[in-house]
Amino acid sequence: MFEFVSDVLNLKQMDSAEQGRQPLSSAGAGVTPISRVLPDVANESEPHIGGALDRVGMSGVELVLRLRDAAGEVFRTPARADAAVSLDNERVKGIHMSRLFLSLNNRLADAELSMSVVNEILQDFVKTHADMSSNSYLTLKYEHSMKRPALLSDHSGWRAYPVTIQSAYQQGQFRHQLTVQLTYSSACPCSAALSRQLIQQAFERSFGDRSELSHDEIFEWLGTPDAILAVPHSQRSHADVTVELEEGVDEFPIETLIDYLERVIATPVQTAVKREDEQEFARLNGANLMFCEDAARKLKAALDSYEGVKDFRVEINHLESLHPHDASAVASGSRSV
Repeated sequence: MFEFVSDVLNLKQMDSAEQGRQPLSSAGAGVTPISRVLPDVANESEPHIGGALDRVGMSGVELVLRLRDAAGEVFRTPARADAAVSLDNERVKGIHMSRLFLSLNNRLADAELSMSVVNEILQDFVKTHADMSSNSYLTLKYEHSMKRPALLSDHSGWRAYPVTIQSAYQQGQFRHQLTVQLTYSSACPCSAALSRQLIQQAFERSFGDRSELSHDEIFEWLGTPDAILAVPHSQRSHADVTVELEEGVDEFPIETLIDYLERVIATPVQTAVKREDEQEFARLNGANLMFCEDAARKLKAALDSYEGVKDFRVEINHLESLHPHDASAVASGSRSV
């Protein structure tokens, strides 16, 4: 076990007294008393080069968030935070990092994550640095767990959605941005058209010399390998969606936003999958062929009318199965976020 320095000094003083000697800190012993005031370089010295700074703080702070799911159950999840304030006073050497940490730790220890709690933390940052800072910033990153039902069967499973909350308190106003990442399947329209052509050619080879075919013959042929001799390529894809919330919004719409965007994209990846679910997933991919441009436009159109959103940015990445590189697209609202 390591002993604190103060504990060691106290023990030495007790031993000295028991042996009839003056303790180290006794007056008149010719020994200078040990100072209990710890040095504070940030407060007691000035910077060699002065100047205001936009943000000073900590990044990657480990913490735990308390969240409530759609069923009303409270759960905890690990997270990381970036916390900062502006350094407006040019003659101040440094901010008080510990005050940022303690505000985060104290506010989030027992309270559920909410916009009001985030606002209180941002105000704490400024209040504890009132002599040097006027703006504050907080970013929270974590994975939001949601239970997802299978497409057709009675099964379900958990998905973890990367979430980033970026908040700021500037000139007495709060600003909040919410980023969620969706993972979905994208089947290539070009590949689908080329596959259909090959199937047509196979049909022509099989029946080109016949002018009439029965329903049963066509039905039987469609179930042979020749009828699916080409398959459109599809790939796992990501949509990183950032929305800036209107001033009147008082909660982070994390789950409602994810649900809405997954309905729009139509082919989110699945958890539990039985054969009927996989067949339905194949149908959905066939009914929602998309380039990265198509995905970006679908989400852009959906967010243009989404209530409570002031602005947005959508970044699409299709992790190509045809190429060793990805296909990407970006769409924004009226002004960039």
